[in-house]
Amino acid sequence: MRFAVHPLFHSFVLSALVATTAVAQSMPRAVAARGVQAAPITLRAARILDGSGHVLQNVDIVIENGRIARLTPSTGPLPPGAIDLRTRTVLPGLIDTHVHLGWYINDQGRLHATGDGDTPAVSSLNQAGNAWATLRAGFTTVQSVGEPENGPLRDAINRGVIPGPRVLTSLGSLNETTKGGSPDSLRASVRQFKSRGADLIKIFASKSIRDGGEATMTDEQLAAACSEAKSVGLRTLVHAHSAESVQRAARAGCTQVEHGVFADNATRALMVSRGTYFDPQCGLVFHNYLDNKPWFDGIGNYNAVGFASMEKALPLAESGIGLASRTANLKLVFGTDAVAGAHGRNAEELVCRVRKGGQSATDAIVSATSRAAESMALGNEIGRIAVGFAADIIATNGDPSVEIEATQRVSFVMRSGIVYRNDAAAQAHTRQTRK
Repeated sequence: MRFAVHPLFHSFVLSALVATTAVAQSMPRAVAARGVQAAPITLRAARILDGSGHVLQNVDIVIENGRIARLTPSTGPLPPGAIDLRTRTVLPGLIDTHVHLGWYINDQGRLHATGDGDTPAVSSLNQAGNAWATLRAGFTTVQSVGEPENGPLRDAINRGVIPGPRVLTSLGSLNETTKGGSPDSLRASVRQFKSRGADLIKIFASKSIRDGGEATMTDEQLAAACSEAKSVGLRTLVHAHSAESVQRAARAGCTQVEHGVFADNATRALMVSRGTYFDPQCGLVFHNYLDNKPWFDGIGNYNAVGFASMEKALPLAESGIGLASRTANLKLVFGTDAVAGAHGRNAEELVCRVRKGGQSATDAIVSATSRAAESMALGNEIGRIAVGFAADIIATNGDPSVEIEATQRVSFVMRSGIVYRNDAAAQAHTRQTRK
């Protein structure tokens, strides 16, 4: 029997083999497979963007037990076994607060949907491929929201069964009709997600942009869902396009709003006053749909009207990034809404934010590192190059604070002290074996 496996998975396998070969000499295979750092590692860097907007120069990063143990001035010869990153720019692993790792394009060149013939095994392989593509692109933590299948994926990555970014997931979502839509039923649904192991609660408070984006949940419904989530220790991520839906989410005390294409100055001011995190999109998700219509056309609201609505939304989305970045004290974080076809291309959104939206490169990087970590309640764990933080570290060819496109040229990826990509090391190993 022939199993339909998306081409991305073949890339996943080949890339994994290259990465494993590149680090084999410094990491025993059994240890690497379990995702445990084998021994202390020193990274020598000439230039570090620390994730908080500061630059460090000529520093050795000493990593022990998956964490940054010391930052010391670089002196003398390179320590034995150290990794020399002086020709690259070093920064924390990037964070995407809004992706959909469960979305993929099937063997028929269409968005995977229930009933298309793909087995659970095929779907799992494609999800693993999405996770690997995302990690290789320098995104060491993602928030994948809406798909129940994200739970097993998250757990497999955590156990070291497959390589991938740290995954936080909602395991599904709520909307105005969930279990009848009463405040009590929404509260009960939040508790059920908590019991199933959700890391956060995803809420749909407006229609899709393809359907106009109007508000769908009332103040009372949002207050019930968001307050219940807070009471059980979970954050809330709210899909909202219209100004009214964003304002309702902010008034209800929800943690974060995504999209907000039609947000205005009053809406942004309300988010500031309520301390609401905001992850609008600039262009990646729109272009992914519009440039690849055959993958989606005819599925639900992916139709002529829907595509036209996204075309109209593009300039609003781009200008909205600039308006948000210039709103004092607005907690602007990075989220791509990466769906099928966009995984591993996440950094295109950073380029759009800077080149089309007018956000400064430094602030865009902070929004995808320390500020994104803060939005996930992980501000003391990831998102910075600092002592005590998880050793989620990447390096780029070029300086992204000067040329944001450098975020698309990631050549080194470490997560929790394990090296998953080092292009220079892989190339050196290839040259050595060919002699």
